[in-house]
Amino acid sequence: MKPTVQAFLDKATNTISYLVSDPAAGVAVVIDPVLDYDAATVRTSTGSADAILAAAAEQGLRIERVLETHAHADHLSAAHYIREKTGARIGVGRRITEVQKTFADLFETDDLTPDGAVFNDLFDDGDRFAIAGLEAEVIHTPGHTPACVSYHIGDAVFVGDTLFMPDYGTARTDFPGGDAATLYRSIQRLLALPDETRMFVGHDYIPETGRKDFAWETTVAEERRANIHIGGGVEEADFVARRTARDAGLAVPRLILPSLQVNIRAGDLPPPEASGKRFLKFPVNAL
Repeated sequence: MKPTVQAFLDKATNTISYLVSDPAAGVAVVIDPVLDYDAATVRTSTGSADAILAAAAEQGLRIERVLETHAHADHLSAAHYIREKTGARIGVGRRITEVQKTFADLFETDDLTPDGAVFNDLFDDGDRFAIAGLEAEVIHTPGHTPACVSYHIGDAVFVGDTLFMPDYGTARTDFPGGDAATLYRSIQRLLALPDETRMFVGHDYIPETGRKDFAWETTVAEERRANIHIGGGVEEADFVARRTARDAGLAVPRLILPSLQVNIRAGDLPPPEASGKRFLKFPVNAL
């Protein structure tokens, strides 16, 4: 069955969120929603998430789940906000516990037990669930982070940061628990899906040359043929060498510190202090 897919681009973080639905049944899921964040004022807002909620309401869709592809390092998640508004369940890969442990230690949190309990569902590779008449399958696709998963829903697959558009390549692998060889093998699993499978990416960064407009939908066949990092049958050793060299020159994501301490909490902010204020931590010289 073919799901209806509506994309929402957040230009501030180059993130694409998705509303994926079975319109006949009036049921939908949201994938990788963004909580807006102004770093200068340390203020959050919900315009991006509200746009998704408004679209769902206009179409008569009930949002049953929020699906995270991983704990993002470049934007804050609005999963908790959508759960509060809709009662939706939040799902993520089971190995989120490893990411929670790493960053709970970095931020010296005392409110978060790294057991994944702040999420409703911890998915294993091969887990399946229904979205009304649609069947969704979880594919564990580590390499960018150990907890990365992709969601194969009907004739579509949502790959988060694992793959980008063919002219931009693949995910970085220099985060804690990342590994270029592991990413290569994860990508091979995705490229083994049927050629016509629609592939939806989690970010788009327009290349310096070529197209001028944002894009987020491609196909398995096109990625296998033309992805600039892995297309055309690139061997694992060559991919690992190129990916590792590229990662060595990449800057740390601008929002990594606020993003991760929120996203390991399923999009919730740290708990309030006695004053009622909530604080984000910025460990100095720690990255």
